[in-house]
Amino acid sequence: MVPAPVGAALGQPLGAPAPRLTDGATALAAERAGRPSGGHGRAKACRYPPRPYPTVLLGFLLLACPIAAEDAAPVTPASDRATATHSFADVDQWSKVFDAPKRDTWQKPAELVAALGIHPGQTVADLGAGTGYFSRHLAGAVGPDGSVLAVDIEPTLVAHLRGRAQREGTANVVPILGSADNPRLPAGAIDLILIADTYHHLDHRTRYLPQLRRALRPSGRIVVVDWKPGELPEGPAPDHKLPPEQVVAEMRAAGFTLVGELDLLPYQYCLVFQTIR
Repeated sequence: MVPAPVGAALGQPLGAPAPRLTDGATALAAERAGRPSGGHGRAKACRYPPRPYPTVLLGFLLLACPIAAEDAAPVTPASDRATATHSFADVDQWSKVFDAPKRDTWQKPAELVAALGIHPGQTVADLGAGTGYFSRHLAGAVGPDGSVLAVDIEPTLVAHLRGRAQREGTANVVPILGSADNPRLPAGAIDLILIADTYHHLDHRTRYLPQLRRALRPSGRIVVVDWKPGELPEGPAPDHKLPPEQVVAEMRAAGFTLVGELDLLPYQYCLVFQTIR
């Protein structure tokens, strides 16, 4: 599929100013062009001519071939397992973290949601909604005729989401208790799935991501917001983070293509995907 113009990919009308995009790392650019980004070569084969070799030379070849094969051993694929598996059952504790006032300064929820080009009346899923930090901003974007499906796998958080929606008067927020292996989203009904600070928590992603594809409308998008590698003032430990190149590779294997990258947040990358047709 030829990627749509950036404005269209982000849900904006053609001709309107588009959010600032960056070409990303070399691996991301290679993915857009359909080229492999790695430099792993093929293992060198040991070929024997049809005529017999002298015994000494044959012995040398038999010794040399395993060494060459060992040097060219394939690299183990990156794991699709979750890098962080701690409990989120304590709502009071995580409310202090997720809803801390200082978070707005670097998470920029209003600016991020505005940049996604969500239209009134659409259906948006907030996957890993937590305490509802993004859900209330998404509720304003879809308007009273739209819906926000706030998905979490922690029952106490889902109960908190329901209470928060009642307190804030966001009747279009629908809390959903998902499973670790199933988001419980309706098929073919979602215009956009936001996965904010949650992708690295998803376990067995090669099996999980295709279920998100089934939930999308034909023109639907998935937006992955996750942590940039390395030590940062905010966010999890470096060993809990996933490089954007791995996210792109896993999403492509699940049937998605990268159509844009928002350069908006200081500590997180923001990747926009659509299904491959």
